[in-house]
Amino acid sequence: MRGVALALCAFVMLSGCVGESIWAPDDVVAKSIYRHDGPPKLTLYTMINNRTGKGAHTSLMVNGSQRVIFDPAGSFKHETIPERNDVIFGATPMVANVYTRYHARQTFHVKVQELIVTPQQAEKALNIVMNYGAVAKAQCAHGTSRVLAQVLPGQISPTWYPKQLAEEFGTIPGVKEAELFEYDSDDNSKVLEAWDPARYKAQQ
Repeated sequence: MRGVALALCAFVMLSGCVGESIWAPDDVVAKSIYRHDGPPKLTLYTMINNRTGKGAHTSLMVNGSQRVIFDPAGSFKHETIPERNDVIFGATPMVANVYTRYHARQTFHVKVQELIVTPQQAEKALNIVMNYGAVAKAQCAHGTSRVLAQVLPGQISPTWYPKQLAEEFGTIPGVKEAELFEYDSDDNSKVLEAWDPARYKAQQ
């Protein structure tokens, strides 16, 4: 009986290490694929608390044969933007824009760090995030840093801390940085409620 109890406890603990699995249908993903005409690039997003200065979330946009956002354990979800296990497909400029505005608000700003890489590195990053699997809560920096450590060996080390990852990424030659501040309400769900792709396109 004790063995059964221990096995059950182990199962519960392991279950807590797995994120929520979401799998958009093939046809939906195929229709949403976006290929950006810019150079192969890795864009690291770090959400930083304006009061404490501590990192709160980490994600990675990869521009390879298609552009996606790896948003491990993220809360950015909308019915018009397909996702497969923390990979957001169809990362068009307007999706990338609403993604950053969703995270920037009164209490948080977004550090954006861009690094042009080789096509091979971008494709490697794309393949890794597509096969990484859903990430558990509070493991966003760990998941993102593990991806980057494989693509940029010797330059990035796995870490559990978003700000530490941003600081290390920032030491790589060629990285360009910017910060996005907005002062909307902390209820960032309103950004997605107002998101209308058709209306956004009409305004461009």
